[in-house]
Amino acid sequence: MSSYRVAQVPAANGTFEVVEREVPRPGPGHARIAVEACGVCHSDALFVSAAVPGITFPEVPGHEIAGRIAELGEGAGERGWQVGDRVAVGWFGGSCGHCRACREGDFIVCESLKVPGWAYDGGFGEQVIAPVDALARIPDALAASDAGPLACAGVTTFNGLRRSAGRPGDLVAVLGLGGLGHLGVQYAVAMGFETVAIARGPQKAEFAEQLGAHHYVDSTAATPVAEALRSLGGARVVLGTAGNSEAISATVDGLTHRGELVVIGADIAPLDINPNQLLMAARVVRGHPSGTSQDVEDTMAFSVLHGIRPMTEKVPLTEADAAYRKMMAGGARFRMVLTEG
Repeated sequence: MSSYRVAQVPAANGTFEVVEREVPRPGPGHARIAVEACGVCHSDALFVSAAVPGITFPEVPGHEIAGRIAELGEGAGERGWQVGDRVAVGWFGGSCGHCRACREGDFIVCESLKVPGWAYDGGFGEQVIAPVDALARIPDALAASDAGPLACAGVTTFNGLRRSAGRPGDLVAVLGLGGLGHLGVQYAVAMGFETVAIARGPQKAEFAEQLGAHHYVDSTAATPVAEALRSLGGARVVLGTAGNSEAISATVDGLTHRGELVVIGADIAPLDINPNQLLMAARVVRGHPSGTSQDVEDTMAFSVLHGIRPMTEKVPLTEADAAYRKMMAGGARFRMVLTEG
C-alpha cells in the first residue's frame, strides 16, 4: 500500500475533502496504525476552526481512534507491541516525559500534551502515526467502532466519576445526556451510585430510565435543578457533561455538604458561582481532563465487564464532512463514527 486517504480541511472552518497521501514511515518510538474507526468529537471543532494555537492546514482531526498496528518504528517493539495488535488512541496522544507534571507521573496534564489532530494528524484517515505511549490495547470483545469513542468520551466520564468524591450508594448526578452524558449515566449506575440524570425536557425521562438512571430531573421544569437535587438529599457529585456554563452553574446549590462539581463539558463562558455557595458547605469545583492510555484500557475493560457501549452512528470516511456537520448541529445520536469504506 503506497497511498492512503485522509479527510482534511484545507483552511479554518473549511469543508472536509478526501485526498490521497503517501504512506509515512513511523519514527523511533512510534507506530503506524491502520485505522478501522474514528469517533467525531465536539472537541474536533477546536482544531477545524483553529481555536487553539499551533494548528496548521490542511488539518486532519480525530482523537477517538481504533485500529491495528501496521508498522512499528525503531524501539517501539521493545515496549511490548507487535504488528497486528488492536489499539486505541484518544485525547491523550502522548506526553513529553520531562515537564514537571510528567516527572510527577501525571501525564494527562503534560505541559506539551500531544493531542491527535493538534500535535499530529488525527484519525480522520486510513492511517495514523502515534507515539507508542499513547496506545491502549483494545479487548477482543470490543468492536473498533465502540473502542474509538471510549478512548475520549468514555475515559473522560469514567475517570471523572471514579476519581470523584463519590462512593457506592452516594447520590451522583450526571448533567447532560449527549455523547458524554449517555455514557456517564451508565458508568455511574455500574459503579453503584444512586444515579440522577439531568437533561432538557420531560421526553428524555424514558431514555434516562433505559440507561439505568434511578431519577430524572428535567432542567426546563418549574422546579430549579438545585432544588430538585436537594429534595433527593443533595448530590455528593455532579458530573457536568453538558457544554453549557449556565446549566453547570445551576447545579451547585444542589450539592450536599462537601459535595463536588466535576466539570468536563467545555464552554468559553464563565461559570456563575459565588464564593458563598462554596464556603459554608465546603463544596468543591474542579475540572477534569481525559485520561492516559492506561486509563483508556481501564475504561474499555470496565465497559466490557458491565456491557456498556456508546451509542453510535457509523458512516464511511468519504462522508466525513456530513458527519462533522451533523455532530456540530447536535443531530448525532450520540457519536458519529467514521469507518473504513
